[in-house]
Amino acid sequence: MVKVLLASTHEQDTKIQELINHMYCTIFPDYFTDEEIEQFEDMEILHTANRNFEYCGTLKEAFQVISCLQTLISIVECGVRDEVYEEMFYHNVQILQGFGLFFPLSFDQFTEESECRHSLSVYSKAANQLLI
Repeated sequence: MVKVLLASTHEQDTKIQELINHMYCTIFPDYFTDEEIEQFEDMEILHTANRNFEYCGTLKEAFQVISCLQTLISIVECGVRDEVYEEMFYHNVQILQGFGLFFPLSFDQFTEESECRHSLSVYSKAANQLLI
């Protein structure tokens, strides 16, 4: 018996990178200092370079990674601190780690009101662009 697997699409790989960039540029600056985010890069948190920059998994695996990243982002951005969300958070972290994406951060690190939320970060997206 032969089993056919479909590789992830370029669009899925791009979406995974967009979601990871969203974590680094939008989520992390609200909760962590620039030095901590720099350490995250050094620790290769949510790093896909070990997979030749692109995810390169199957269609199903890429969909699962996208879903997990979107769920984590939604949980953090919604601001509701409930036990159900905490369980969902750790469930999705576990799935990501099963696919080789390192994410050692805890739910509690995103629940505390952070002073970083009101400060500027080199990782934050620019509010506007100057065209030259």
